[in-house]
Amino acid sequence: MLKGKTFGVILAVGFVVGGTGFAQTLGENWNDFLHYTLIGRFDMAEGFAQAILASSPDPVELLALSDENPRGYGLLLKATENKHQPRLAELSAKLLEVIEEGRFIRRSDPKVIVEEIKRLTGTERGKRTGIKRLKNAGEYAIPFMLDAIADPERKREWPNVIEAMPQIGRPAIRPLVAALQTDNTEVKAEIIKALGEIRYPQSLAYLKYVIEKDDSAQLRELAQRSISQIDPAALRTSAAELFYRLGEDYYYHAESLAAAEDAEFANVWFWDSGARRPVAERVDKSYFNELMAMRVCEWALKADPAFGQAIGLWLAAYFKAESSNVKMPNYFGQAHADAFVYATTAGPEYLHQALARAVKDKNAYVALGVIEALAINAGERSLLYRLGTTQPLVEALSFDDRAVRYSAAIAMGAAGPKETFAESKLVVQNLAEALGQTSGGASQTSDPWNEQLADSYAVRAAQVMLKLAQTRNPVVDISAAQSTLISATKDKRVEIQILAGQILAYINSATAQRSIAAMALAEANTMDVRIKAFESLAVSAKVNANLLDGDRVDAIYSLVGSLEADPQLRSAAAAAYGALNLPSQKVKDLILDQARS
Repeated sequence: MLKGKTFGVILAVGFVVGGTGFAQTLGENWNDFLHYTLIGRFDMAEGFAQAILASSPDPVELLALSDENPRGYGLLLKATENKHQPRLAELSAKLLEVIEEGRFIRRSDPKVIVEEIKRLTGTERGKRTGIKRLKNAGEYAIPFMLDAIADPERKREWPNVIEAMPQIGRPAIRPLVAALQTDNTEVKAEIIKALGEIRYPQSLAYLKYVIEKDDSAQLRELAQRSISQIDPAALRTSAAELFYRLGEDYYYHAESLAAAEDAEFANVWFWDSGARRPVAERVDKSYFNELMAMRVCEWALKADPAFGQAIGLWLAAYFKAESSNVKMPNYFGQAHADAFVYATTAGPEYLHQALARAVKDKNAYVALGVIEALAINAGERSLLYRLGTTQPLVEALSFDDRAVRYSAAIAMGAAGPKETFAESKLVVQNLAEALGQTSGGASQTSDPWNEQLADSYAVRAAQVMLKLAQTRNPVVDISAAQSTLISATKDKRVEIQILAGQILAYINSATAQRSIAAMALAEANTMDVRIKAFESLAVSAKVNANLLDGDRVDAIYSLVGSLEADPQLRSAAAAAYGALNLPSQKVKDLILDQARS
């Protein structure tokens, strides 16, 4: 027996498709959906919602139906939030998506926009309607409005278009500031005036750029007036600084700079000098703000090539954009390098600016990218660079993300610091921790830690520690990692075992030397590990003299004298035995043991 709700859904769909012998129209399905939602027959409402979605409705037509019935649209919104009817809420949300798609299609349709611009030059009522619809079109209306102003044959339309343009409001700003690159003085003048009337701070940098760079005294004066309408204090600030502030607002996702909500993408606007109009490049919303931060930083450098802060912000924004794991936008082009290439090209000063921002924001991706670049192109003094009262790389040694901590320690260790600093213990502490890492222990799903990454950091940390040990670095005391290194001699990874023995060879400790000997004598180890361990033991003996106990000396002696042992292993053991510089009695025994009577 069918349950009541299931029966109701089947009944509703059956009625829609075959109840009268033919399918209902979209309008009929929409009205029935609203009716049954209103009276609480949710099973029936779900059926009509499914019928609407199954018909692949025209988004613009469904939008028109919702516009004709504002109360019905409000009912739809409430249905999407109905926690007691999850299926109805899900279907209602899908209907809402179709309506929003229709809203976007309608407002961005060039034919509609052109018609509404023409409507401005008609009756007063027509003009009011045109302005309202152009406001709905938002940023998409601006290129067509600028086309009208630039066309001498449309002079009759100019006053009305000029009057309407600032009424588009904030959405007009990005295409308008892109269009400031026009060489048409009359059009540029109207853009400047419109920006002043819109009165949003995001225009300030572009207007100040006109004041600083434009050859036209008229345009410079207009830009000054527009700035005074928005924020007179900005007249005392350079265009580069204003662009930099705007870049930070984009970087930190200021709400006033958000992209339009009714589309799955955002627009970055450019000036097309061939078409003589602004054009939009669609980009993924996930990194729109970061791309815009990069754009305005580029304008800051155009305004003042010496404004280095913009470089640091640009690098941070590029790394942050990459962290979205979305393909970079088409306007980058195939030859556009990735963030790491630009970072390694930039000087340490700019990298430290980006790193300081990443550390402050706790952004692991940006911090890691910058640190890896610093490790390539920065020396000791550059790594310990002070930015105000802080040392960004030193602060990174205490970062929450282990990869950032380890990379910071590797970078500083590889530089071979000669001057002492308070946090030097953190360098060896992080190197030791990285050496002992495995693929386990990821704290959260976003933590990318895996076996490959663990192995990479372990090897890199060991290589840096070996360099520090071989150069007898006076700042980073490798002996503090002795216990970790001894544990590493028993690691399953052969490369880590060998490196651990090589590092221990430079630590003046009986425990360290005996651990090397134990690794060399352990039959469970591979032949390569045992031979390398004996080589490390020889180095340890030369550097620190003999620190072995009698049992280990005897074991090595037995191996050297064994006829069954691998010849290469015997040779390595003999070299280590000789480096121990033992009393002549032991050497005498070795000689006589092989002598024939």
